[in-house]
Amino acid sequence: MIARRHQVALAVTALLAAGAACRAGLLERPDAAPARPAPGARPAAGAFTLLASGGILADGSVVDRAGFDAGGAGHDFRPVLAGVRPVVARADLALCRLDTVTGADGGPGGGFPPEAPAELAQALAATGYDGCATASEHTLDDGGDGVRRTLDALDRAGVRHAGSARSEAEARGVTLLGAGTALVAHLSYSDGTGRPFPPGQPWALNLIDADRIVADARAARQVGADVVVVSLRWGPGSQDTPDARQLDLARRLTAARTGGRPDIDLVLGSGAQVPQPYEKVNGTWVVYGTGDLISGAHTDDHGAPDPRAARSTLARFTFAPPARPGARWEVTRAEFVPEVYDIDAGRVVDLADAIARGADLEGVRESIRTTVLSRGAAEDGLVMGR
Repeated sequence: MIARRHQVALAVTALLAAGAACRAGLLERPDAAPARPAPGARPAAGAFTLLASGGILADGSVVDRAGFDAGGAGHDFRPVLAGVRPVVARADLALCRLDTVTGADGGPGGGFPPEAPAELAQALAATGYDGCATASEHTLDDGGDGVRRTLDALDRAGVRHAGSARSEAEARGVTLLGAGTALVAHLSYSDGTGRPFPPGQPWALNLIDADRIVADARAARQVGADVVVVSLRWGPGSQDTPDARQLDLARRLTAARTGGRPDIDLVLGSGAQVPQPYEKVNGTWVVYGTGDLISGAHTDDHGAPDPRAARSTLARFTFAPPARPGARWEVTRAEFVPEVYDIDAGRVVDLADAIARGADLEGVRESIRTTVLSRGAAEDGLVMGR
């Protein structure tokens, strides 16, 4: 596991009765005492930066590239991700969304997308990711065995996860990560699944339900979360504008409050392969779609290649401690960093860095910028970072 500065990761398991009460919308404190961070886990720094990227979908071309980069001895995904490592690694807390299921025996498997080698989790850790959302339409591609293998691989790499579970007890847990002086709860949900749930395992994958998400956010507060971040796999695959369901759900989630304090501090959406806008809704930032960080070639609704599917953004938000006890942690800086996945080279490219080195990608960068700012986010302070 890569040592991260001032980081600690905790998994807090709520009791059955407490979880049921919270999901019913009650605000009773769990019977179990909240877990406390280890000594030194809450550094004196205070403010922190949170970075999130979109879907990582290791299709056949991505797996083949990682095999080539490993020189025929296994798979090495670190070069694929090297272009974003400087940005990811300097964040205090970095989150990804992992779409791919880990294959049997740690190697690649069949299906679409193919099951990825376990080395992918190691590359995520080496790139600087602290945690990943694992709720997606592909989570159950190989049933409960695929969930177990994927989460086992992330655990071995030291990467936290939220959104899927190997047991009912794990599903009732809250994933907490330390950043600055805050404990950040990471929740993850999908708008559907391409496969049926494993028999007797309705808890294997979190599905989007507004009431449940709000109840889970309140439960996270009860076990010590200062900041609650919700990752959602939602939205149409090739549409660069949010649909009516996304807009409605964003309004409902950001409107939820307890004692005047928002229950959710940040909504991170992905699912569309293309970037979608950012917007401040009810005073809370919503990323409708980051776009996929890594994926193979995609076609549009007419079967033609869609170059937009290779584009994405890194969402970066700086949180400052509350001005008074009981108030929320405030976002003091909101940024997006435009990226593109070079399918031919098998590399994620940071557009700011590439353009600085003379690459003719200004048009791609400006297209992403136009989309991201299309719902007025610039007026609320969103800027393009690097």
